[in-house]
Amino acid sequence: MRRRLINILIGLSLIGLIGTVNSGATTPVIRHLSIASTINPVTASFISEQIDLANQNSEPAILIQLDTPGGLDTAMREIIQAELNSQIPIIVYVAPRGARAASAGALITLAADFAAMAPGTNIGAAHPVAIGPGNQLDSTMLEKIENDAAAYARSLAQQRGRNQEWAEAAVRESVSVSAEEALELLVIDFIAENPTDLLQQLEGLTYLRNGKKLTFSATGSQLTAIEMSWRQQILNALGNPNIAYLLLMLGIIGIFFEISQPGVILPGVIGAIAILLAFFALSTLPVNYVGVLLILLSVVFFVLEVEVVSYGILSIGGIISMALGSLMLIDSSEPYLQISRAVIAATVAISAGFFLFATWMVVRTQRRPIISGQEGMIGETGEVVKAIDGRGSVFVHGEYWQARADEPIAVGTEIEVVRVLKGLELQVKLKTPPSPVTENMED
Repeated sequence: MRRRLINILIGLSLIGLIGTVNSGATTPVIRHLSIASTINPVTASFISEQIDLANQNSEPAILIQLDTPGGLDTAMREIIQAELNSQIPIIVYVAPRGARAASAGALITLAADFAAMAPGTNIGAAHPVAIGPGNQLDSTMLEKIENDAAAYARSLAQQRGRNQEWAEAAVRESVSVSAEEALELLVIDFIAENPTDLLQQLEGLTYLRNGKKLTFSATGSQLTAIEMSWRQQILNALGNPNIAYLLLMLGIIGIFFEISQPGVILPGVIGAIAILLAFFALSTLPVNYVGVLLILLSVVFFVLEVEVVSYGILSIGGIISMALGSLMLIDSSEPYLQISRAVIAATVAISAGFFLFATWMVVRTQRRPIISGQEGMIGETGEVVKAIDGRGSVFVHGEYWQARADEPIAVGTEIEVVRVLKGLELQVKLKTPPSPVTENMED
């Protein structure tokens, strides 16, 4: 009986120990990154960072869901290097329906261990476009860039066992195909309805690492969505040409307001921050500096309108200059790199309205009669308290003043200030009585 009791206790202890071990076991994680923007330094940093973390944790794989019109060559190559140097398999999935992997996105997909697309998506159009200042290159330089990109695409396709001819054609001829065509041409490996379906199709397939064939397995793994940090999301949003343009205009307006109304401080602070953020955003875009100069010239025209009587010509010139500068600001034929015409129209209208309103307020203030200081005394009326015979005293504006007049003026007579003399002395005259015509009108 005692032995049976001991065996029961030992069995219960073993069951408890096994339960404790099982409860402490962690479920393998597959990171799911969703990229629905241009390929820029921020997205490249985010993807590379996540690939490094997944490798450090020896996770089963990493899934990159892609929807991009393209982006910078340097950012694309950073992502591809991270893919090629990863020890865990990289899965690129062009999704959801209606998404695309164009330009840089096509090469990122080619570089993956496993490439898949959702129905209704497309891939290709990877012809290189020069980005940045001086992007009008000669034919020789453009040919060099194209050859380099074509060789790079063929190399990626060869390394991953994909269609090399199509990869080169996507660069040289901007070829783009649907998901079904890509599968037939061996550009991708699968068409999947969703990430879960994709992982099921990948189960048990092999991939190469360091010359060895390894088997992919996601059994028991948990697909976990990973999002950019708030800092990365803000910086990624700045890569949008519309955001960059709005920040530039906000910065110019803020600094203009601070210059025209010194001491307000807040508009100047906001303007300086907006200008710096705009410079960061424009550094990744094909900026035409003639457009920037035209926008700055428009501000100069609006400022000069305050000082020069142009009868509105400078204001009209400022509006035209701002509109032309906005249209020329981004120099690219790629739709995703252009500023929306609606955004330009609204921004030019609002900015021009602000500048014209500010100019009108300044002119109105300058033309308004002075009501304070010594100049504000001119035209004020008062009463003689000490007879003026050359000099005397008057009571004006609640104060006693020494006064001079060109004619004798008796005590109690109403006077009008002509000007303020040195030594806080007033030049006065008899207040002009109203004309008979005015009196009749008042009666």
